[in-house]
Amino acid sequence: MLFVTLIYSLTNKLPKEESFGLISQIRRSSVSIPSNIAEGYGRNSSNDYIRFLQISIGSLYELQTQLEICLNLKYVSQQRFDDINEKSREIERMLSSLINKINPKR
Repeated sequence: MLFVTLIYSLTNKLPKEESFGLISQIRRSSVSIPSNIAEGYGRNSSNDYIRFLQISIGSLYELQTQLEICLNLKYVSQQRFDDINEKSREIERMLSSLINKINPKR
């Protein structure tokens, strides 16, 4: 959830004309990550939890793509992109590790 806060801070600095474009998409995909983790955990089923963790990873990939678009449009600096991208990659590794821990057969 700290990552979502970081993303909201970033999007507050994007051009206002992106309010209904990139800003909205970036915020939705970032919020989707912890939301799906929580929903999957609440299902009380390992298979459901894994499925929702995989959805979280999908939302994370979507966010990484959107952040790269922001970089290409020069809405964020390379340094800011690198910092946020590294944090997103750490979350990606944590989610993958959790999936493997829940179901080591995968």
